[in-house]
Amino acid sequence: MRKLTITLTAVAVGLLLTSQAFAWGPGRGPGAGRDCGYRSEAGYEKLNLTDEQKTKIEAMRDANFKATKPVREKMFDKSVELRRLWLQANPDKDKITAAQKEIRVLRDEMQDKATTMKLEIRKILTPEQNEKLANSRWGRGSGFGPRGGMRGQGEFGPGHGPGPGLGMGMCQ
Repeated sequence: MRKLTITLTAVAVGLLLTSQAFAWGPGRGPGAGRDCGYRSEAGYEKLNLTDEQKTKIEAMRDANFKATKPVREKMFDKSVELRRLWLQANPDKDKITAAQKEIRVLRDEMQDKATTMKLEIRKILTPEQNEKLANSRWGRGSGFGPRGGMRGQGEFGPGHGPGPGLGMGMCQ
């Protein structure tokens, strides 16, 4: 009886500790997807962006963030669905595979939008700023931020695992 109590307590504590991570959905947390490396003051200082450039980039990021909200929400819903499928006593392989494919399609859509936006941002930069960007750690990987702008991506989408990821921090 004591082992059962300890086990159930450990599971409950684990669920409580991880619930916040899942509450935000795939990505890096509140405001995720809005960080393209140009958000922080350090990013502005490194590229010496003009006020006009900062304004244009911020407007692009905001518009992109709003435009991709439905896709991010679908990704979250599909991630929850996938998690529920895996938690079933007898997981259905076909349903799991279908959910994973849907998440990949949504992730690809987000990445395409991120790529388009990054290319548009680079048009705003001067040749010197673009060279500085190319010679720095920024621009490597899927995002403009440090470490490719993302923590990683795993089974449940961006932000859920190690490695170069796309993430909601991928300028989506």
